[in-house]
Amino acid sequence: MKIGFIGCGNMGGAIIGGIINAKITAPGDVIVYDANPAAVENMKNEYDVTGAADGAAASAADVLLLCVKPNVIYAVIDDIKDAVGEDTLIISIAAGQSIDAIETAFGKKIKLIRVMPNTPALVGEGMSALSPNKNVTDAELKTALELFSSFGKAEIVPEKLMDAVTAVSGSSPAYVFMFIEAMADAAVIGGMPRNQAYTFAAQSVLGSAKMVIETGKHPGELKDMVCSPAGTTIEAVASLESMGMRAAVIEAMRACMDKSKEM
Repeated sequence: MKIGFIGCGNMGGAIIGGIINAKITAPGDVIVYDANPAAVENMKNEYDVTGAADGAAASAADVLLLCVKPNVIYAVIDDIKDAVGEDTLIISIAAGQSIDAIETAFGKKIKLIRVMPNTPALVGEGMSALSPNKNVTDAELKTALELFSSFGKAEIVPEKLMDAVTAVSGSSPAYVFMFIEAMADAAVIGGMPRNQAYTFAAQSVLGSAKMVIETGKHPGELKDMVCSPAGTTIEAVASLESMGMRAAVIEAMRACMDKSKEM
């Protein structure tokens, strides 16, 4: 299977790394183009992939990933649409760009999957949502799930949920980083050195998230397990509730979804 990439920045590079490390296909069968030649050279040096022009990457690929920003995707499509075969599986990770809009830009029948990954893909812990168009077969969707599961978790969602996906996974690493930073700031107030505070805060978030996934328990139940009667944790929880932590998170995600709908 030959896998083409148009764009190999942070996210494209993370996907390439996941594919190569999972041995989904041979490094030489990963064909990469980027408007920045240095980015292609970095991928070639790190993973031994094949560099190519954009049209060559498109025409040679069985699976073609468009890993470019929303503001340039339609210019890219205009450049490559004649080189893409009708059996090529096209995967777009451009945020906010609908299946219908991308199909219209190609101007012909295509097999297309819209995907929303997130930046933890860079450390092998990504969360990706996949929405296929009607031309994608079950086997092709299975292949795409395998690709995106190589650097984290991947699930199929209807396209109407993509705005919610943007809020709950696409943008949410930023909220989590803010939470970690705030916890570390408080630890520094308590006398802990800054670097150590980041380690304690980040590892606690990582471990807590892993408990949710691996135990299958409701987050509220896990929270209750930490809150001893008249203890320190319930005091912190009560303080967070008094300042509207849950409402603030919900409203922030609602704003994120509204912005996603506007794009």
